[in-house]
Amino acid sequence: MGTDVRVGVDVGGTFTDVVVADADELKMLKVPSTPDAPDRGVLDGLEAAGEDADLDPTAVDFFAHGTTVATNALLEREWAETALVTTEGFRDAVEIGRQTRPDLYDLRAEKPSPVVERDRRFEVPERLDRRGDVIDPLDEDAAREVARAVDDADVESVAVAFLFAFEDDRHERRMAELLREVGVDCELSLSSDVLPEIREYERTLATTINAALKPVMNRYLGRLETGVAEAGVPAAMRVMQSNGGVASASAARERPVNTLLSGPAAGVRGAAHVAAAAGVDDVLTMDMGGTSCDVSLVRDGDPVVSTEGQVGDYPVTVPMVDVHTIGAGGGSIAWVDEGGSLRVGPRSAGADPGPVCYGRGGTEPTVTDAHLLLGRIDPDAFFEKSADEATVREAVRERLAEPLDLTVTEAAQGILDVANANMERALRVVSVERGHDPRDFSLVAYGGAGPLHAAELAAELDVPRVVVPRSAGVLSALGLLISDEVYEDGVSAVRPWSEVGPDDLTERFESLAADRRERLADEGYPPERRRFERAVDLRYRGQSFDLRVPLPDGPLDDDALRAAAARFHERHERRYGHASPDEPVELVTIRLRSRGVVDPPELTIERDGTTEPAPRTTRTTSFDGDRHESPVYDRSTLGPGADVDGPAVIEGIESTAVVPPGAQATVDDLGNVVIEP
Repeated sequence: MGTDVRVGVDVGGTFTDVVVADADELKMLKVPSTPDAPDRGVLDGLEAAGEDADLDPTAVDFFAHGTTVATNALLEREWAETALVTTEGFRDAVEIGRQTRPDLYDLRAEKPSPVVERDRRFEVPERLDRRGDVIDPLDEDAAREVARAVDDADVESVAVAFLFAFEDDRHERRMAELLREVGVDCELSLSSDVLPEIREYERTLATTINAALKPVMNRYLGRLETGVAEAGVPAAMRVMQSNGGVASASAARERPVNTLLSGPAAGVRGAAHVAAAAGVDDVLTMDMGGTSCDVSLVRDGDPVVSTEGQVGDYPVTVPMVDVHTIGAGGGSIAWVDEGGSLRVGPRSAGADPGPVCYGRGGTEPTVTDAHLLLGRIDPDAFFEKSADEATVREAVRERLAEPLDLTVTEAAQGILDVANANMERALRVVSVERGHDPRDFSLVAYGGAGPLHAAELAAELDVPRVVVPRSAGVLSALGLLISDEVYEDGVSAVRPWSEVGPDDLTERFESLAADRRERLADEGYPPERRRFERAVDLRYRGQSFDLRVPLPDGPLDDDALRAAAARFHERHERRYGHASPDEPVELVTIRLRSRGVVDPPELTIERDGTTEPAPRTTRTTSFDGDRHESPVYDRSTLGPGADVDGPAVIEGIESTAVVPPGAQATVDDLGNVVIEP
């Protein structure tokens, strides 16, 4: 599917990032976000691209968008009024949840409140068994009464989640028909569409979240599609999903629960693409902005996708890029706890008032202030009003150094040490705790603050190489341009693996593929650009959770199924440190990933800069208490092949990279700064 001009727009909390790709080059720019109306920020970005990047909107034939609208609505509970219709006796399953407590040893810990309040949860007599056989038929008279009660409840959306509907969805479909028959005129979400998988709590929760977000996303994407069309863009809009692939806007409106990690997923896709272009397929990714740090893992060029994600207080088990987020960003506030220990985050100074060095009235020292005092960043980049280094130094002295009996420099170093320790733990979560050795990976650092910390983190984890993309500040927007169109389908069918035959499995996969083949054709992907990747979730009989095992392309036979079982034992050994090959294996869920393959833009650059750059200036920097006179380089002067020995600072338009003592940085042919700690 050839393209002439591609545009990716990613909306962040502070800035909206725009990347324009045509046959000649990549152009990148930022405009302020508009949190009260995010669609306006997107349109502002298009307008700025026309002025600053010579974008002709009528030439755009691929337009992709990364959004936090669904995420923010869930975190802030700004969703639509929603009702739930469920099987009789299971009205409270979505509130009871799992035995797991938010804090194991906190007897006062409270579970998150349900998306749907109890007075809007309705029960219908019906029951299937675990194989989908009818125990109690749907009581249509009772169902009509429930439908009338829903109609009187004054809701914008309805979720329907019946027991074992993933085995047979006829009762859910009939309930939807009855709701329409009595005049319920609102959005509907059926669990057999949203998440047709086992685990009643997670399935019902995902369905209620989808229902609650549907009107929100419908309004937002409706406004945005209209605005983009009026701006002259003829391309149909695509939206980044949590699984690392884009989807049509209509699919995003139908399944907003699939967009909860839209922005972070785009960043991981961008990092994977940049790393692959640099010849690296296995990477850890680190996106550090102003308030948080998102880390993930890419294996064999593809982000790791999990169904064990959590957004805010809610476990959301739809397929998501395995992103782990902590409250560590440039604006994270440093403070002293009641026990006299230095802590950093999760509270952030945000963009307003921001760190003390912004000069906007901030009084609490942050990670950015520590970098300033240690010489890692340029003071002139932040002093907009009345703040100066003395003001920052006084804030750190008063709030941290004196209470901890430290010098100001020691306190500033302590801030970075604590922040690094938090991020190191996060990187271990997605690597070591998943059975991966960090020494086998490179670290791709992006976001405004990521390159400031990456080299020191890599040294602590024995990661051999750090890659700082030249597009580090807008990598999520770049990720939108190189992401395939991806649809994930799964349906649970709990059976002993020994009872699963190749023909039955093939038939189930083909049933899932039929609709997706048609959708990809409608989206303009010819047969040679359609990919269908099959997998199964397996577990030992009696286990609660499972592992995903890919299946080979081509016809399935008994040998392929035996090989899948063997691969499951291997993955179990790697993940948990043990396996039981003699134990019976159980099929849990059948999964199909349908992919429309895009042509990514070339990451070529003009060979400007020099291999023997001169520093722009020198600055006193401090590393672990040792002071250095470090050269400061303008990144735009560093051409491919340029080498920089640490300690040094490399300043770009969007971010600053730190090269610690003993490390060496090299600029590769794509303009990436590659640091060997």
